Amino acid sequence: MHTTPTENTVLADTARRQQLDAQRYAKAVEISKRVRFDIDRDVIRGRQFDFNKKFLPDGLSRVDELPFLLPAEKRFLSQVQGRSYANIFGLVERFISAQILDVSRDHWFGDQLALEALVRFTDEEIKHQEMFRRLERMAAAGMPAGYVFLPDPNDVARAVLSASKWAVLGLICHIEIFVLQHYHSSIDPDDNLSELWKDVFLHHAREESQHAILDEIEWRREDDRLSPAERDAAVNDLIGLVGAVDGILQVQAKADADYFVANASRSFSPDEVARIRATVLRAYRWQYIVSGVQGERFQGVLGAMIDDAQFGRIVAALTPLVEDVNRTRH
Repeated sequence: MHTTPTENTVLADTARRQQLDAQRYAKAVEISKRVRFDIDRDVIRGRQFDFNKKFLPDGLSRVDELPFLLPAEKRFLSQVQGRSYANIFGLVERFISAQILDVSRDHWFGDQLALEALVRFTDEEIKHQEMFRRLERMAAAGMPAGYVFLPDPNDVARAVLSASKWAVLGLICHIEIFVLQHYHSSIDPDDNLSELWKDVFLHHAREESQHAILDEIEWRREDDRLSPAERDAAVNDLIGLVGAVDGILQVQAKADADYFVANASRSFSPDEVARIRATVLRAYRWQYIVSGVQGERFQGVLGAMIDDAQFGRIVAALTPLVEDVNRTRH
């Protein structure tokens, strides 16, 4: 949380952090060159999805909370969610690339390694968007007709980027961190996923690992520019962005649950349909909001910038979502 250190302490801390940041920019460039992938050569490699396997692991899809589903139905629901998982990343990378390209202006006439790191970051995000568009076409070829991805990436990007830069960088940092959490804790350990789908997120995580570091640096740099009043307003913006994300999730969760029900091999009772819809929404809230904000890494970065009252406002806004995620029906 924010304290009131002496001026000399602030200057010394700033100098140390700038030196460390310079090293981190250079390391990000080095690793970006090493892990860079080509969509066709390194990821797709002429393969198609294996629809006899899951896409999302149970820890993300929450399908184990629906014990009345048959194994094949759980697999299909994981594929529906996995399809939207890829599409949502394609969506958020639209505003991430735009914001990071804008942030790179700060380094045009400064540290050129910092500039290169952010230009590479932007280039990789644009490549990821193309990869996820490719995945959507491949999923469409092997899944029943009728799936819809409702949010428009450009409309969402315009809305997100209208918020304060501090709030947008906070949202981006949150996203990049939970990408890594999902891969390392859920996707990588699961041997029952489609090999192609799993490889997509292996390569995605390798590049995103550097993006998360750069996000933390740029978010802190933006925080240093703010007055207390500006930071307080920016916290409200961040809360608003999380609420907007939840609005998108509510709409897409219902569409995905209804698509699953319409294409299942049997009918479900009204109560079962309601439980499917509620579980998919809980899964999406866990995937895109709660799993990230509860992570130690994100809390550490955010907590160093805000005071107790601001932290309390964030907790109050998140509490209904956390309570819903923690609610299960068996």
